[in-house]
Amino acid sequence: MGSGGRLRIISCKNYLCLPTLKSNLKHMKKIVFVFTIILCAFIGNSQPPAGDAKPGDTYGEKITADNAVPINEAVTKLNEGTETLNTKIKAKIVDVCPKKGCWLKLQLNDKETAMVKMKDYGFFLPLAAKGKTVVIEGEVKKKTISVAELKHYAEDAKKSKEEIEAITKPENEVRVTAKGIVVVE
Repeated sequence: MGSGGRLRIISCKNYLCLPTLKSNLKHMKKIVFVFTIILCAFIGNSQPPAGDAKPGDTYGEKITADNAVPINEAVTKLNEGTETLNTKIKAKIVDVCPKKGCWLKLQLNDKETAMVKMKDYGFFLPLAAKGKTVVIEGEVKKKTISVAELKHYAEDAKKSKEEIEAITKPENEVRVTAKGIVVVE
């Protein structure tokens, strides 16, 4: 009680909020710390895996090169009317996603490539895989790729703004969904 028998009200600004403010600052520091750790982990994971992609190295499910067919044989079967093939193919990698190693392009002939994506986004390849011959086990099919997806791949491949803007029509391609990859050469 204050002077004269009156009840004195204590201002929140002066007394009651100080412990709460200190508690909130501790919580904020913890939140910032956890966010920083998550951000570092995310940035670290957005790089392709390190490695030389030497013959015998495997990615995804462990597979062997046994009974693999050249990719062009699989494409011939698709052109003859087979919708989907579950097989092992052998091909040369001509491009690897520079951001994460999450997609590959395989050489079909001098002008065409096949796109490889990893099943369930479950594994990635190092940039060193470019130029290597691999055997891939998975699903092979023909697919129409939307303009948005083509532009996304172009951005991943660090194409110029002009090259990206020039993409205006969907394209048909051979798509491989890889369960496992082994480097053979």
